[in-house]
Amino acid sequence: MPSPVAPRLTTLLEPLAGGPLPVHLVAWDGSTAGADPGSHPTVRLTSPQALRRLLWAPGELGAAQAFVTGEVLVDGELGVALTQVRDELARRAPRPTPAERARAVAGLGLLAKDLGLIGRPPAAPASQAVVRGRLHSLTRDRAAISHHYDLSNDFYELVLDAQMAYSCAYVTADGADLLGGREDAAYTLEQAQSDKLELVCRKLGLHTRPDQRLADVGCGWGSLTLHAAREHGARVTAVTISREQQAFVQARAGEQGVSDLVDVRLQDYREVPESGFDAVASIEMGEHVGDRNYATYAATLHRLAAPGAPVLVQQMSRPGRNPGGGPFIESFIAPDMSMRPVGATVQLLERAGLELRGVEALREHYVWTIRSWEERLRRRREDVARLVGEEVTRVWELYLAGAAWTFAAGRMGVDQLLLRRPGG
Repeated sequence: MPSPVAPRLTTLLEPLAGGPLPVHLVAWDGSTAGADPGSHPTVRLTSPQALRRLLWAPGELGAAQAFVTGEVLVDGELGVALTQVRDELARRAPRPTPAERARAVAGLGLLAKDLGLIGRPPAAPASQAVVRGRLHSLTRDRAAISHHYDLSNDFYELVLDAQMAYSCAYVTADGADLLGGREDAAYTLEQAQSDKLELVCRKLGLHTRPDQRLADVGCGWGSLTLHAAREHGARVTAVTISREQQAFVQARAGEQGVSDLVDVRLQDYREVPESGFDAVASIEMGEHVGDRNYATYAATLHRLAAPGAPVLVQQMSRPGRNPGGGPFIESFIAPDMSMRPVGATVQLLERAGLELRGVEALREHYVWTIRSWEERLRRRREDVARLVGEEVTRVWELYLAGAAWTFAAGRMGVDQLLLRRPGG
């Protein structure tokens, strides 16, 4: 009779955890091991396939694949469990050595062999992105954006605010707990996103007079485009490479009576022929253009702006040398994503000829925003699962839980960079 799985697996994983496993582990054979379930999260391995995934893709990607397919489940609120485990692991030192990691993988191989699990690697989950072609070519960029943003407008309406702002909000509520809080009846996500949109418009000077020309580069579902047209009379040229987003913005512009002010195009930022705009904005789009193309992106923002015109870039940042979002994010959410420290981004924008006028860090605001999205997903989970399926629902649960922790821990940031094109 084979020995119980959970104790053997716990023994293999503890060197990687730098101590006792910080979860209560329940294996598919009914065996249990690890920490006290009363004070630690419970992780359930529902299938031996989870072990095969960890063997073929040790670390974040294998664990993520097992979670989204339901081969690994977590009891209770995922974000709370993930934060507790990661905070406990972060307090431990030193980190596992390469030799310890290699021994753990070898041990997983022996365990898998004993259980008859050796064989071809498991197929990737259906929700995992597949993009081909030259990195950041027009065709590949469209495929990468379509994977995430063309999921379903109905889905995003369940998770985002009514304005469909898929970017960091700006929380102005007195005494708001940015790191621990989320929307409530007194201050909603809609209000926080409206406050962000108005902040952007005022930084761009759109409130000073109507009929100014705004270029919205990477417009998403048009939250800024529609706010600027509706509230400030701006004439907006908005570009996106997502068909779902273009159709959504066109419909919303008609509903809000600003179709005459909004020109939303299915167009790459590199293909916009006009220049001389009174203001230029690009909200959380620069992460998708890639390191090699960022100089082209910055030069495009400079070209679009009239001499003297303001340019606002809201963009995520991350310490290190141009890292992406990590194996899970790059495989399931944002293929080809690239970030860098905010100072390096400022240098690239300045090299394009733009003058820096101000930087405002919004990292803590993103924690509040993501936890508000997370709460909306939790409340509407049944509707979400009916619409996009259980696997994609779990992708989003893991995505939001991980993102909230990453911003709260300071491993990623987001900033509004206000620049201007000299002259004028």
